[in-house]
Amino acid sequence: MPQITVDYSAPLAEGFDRRGFALALHDTVVEIAAAKYEACKTQFRATEDTTVGRDTEGHAIVHVTLGLLAGRTDETKARLTEAVLETLRRHLKVADGVALHATAEVRDLDPSYRRFES
Repeated sequence: MPQITVDYSAPLAEGFDRRGFALALHDTVVEIAAAKYEACKTQFRATEDTTVGRDTEGHAIVHVTLGLLAGRTDETKARLTEAVLETLRRHLKVADGVALHATAEVRDLDPSYRRFES
């Protein structure tokens, strides 16, 4: 915890400082959600195809999902979500003519969540 997944349109890869985003995001999660650095885990998944409405070109999507152990207030989650989007703005350059659709969500991990390390 937190489990962070970043899905993004593959054409954004060149202008997306993923490592810088992850490190800055970890700082934000530690500050706002009282997480520990060693618990922050971020995965990036590029998607090849993006469709928005009836358009198959000219759009790019980034969606950030943060899964946290239960216990944060709705206010803390909203504050974290806004901070995620602001951090994304600083680490992503979008080509001219591309409409960016950026979203973020903070959710509670299911009570069945377990982990192990080796």
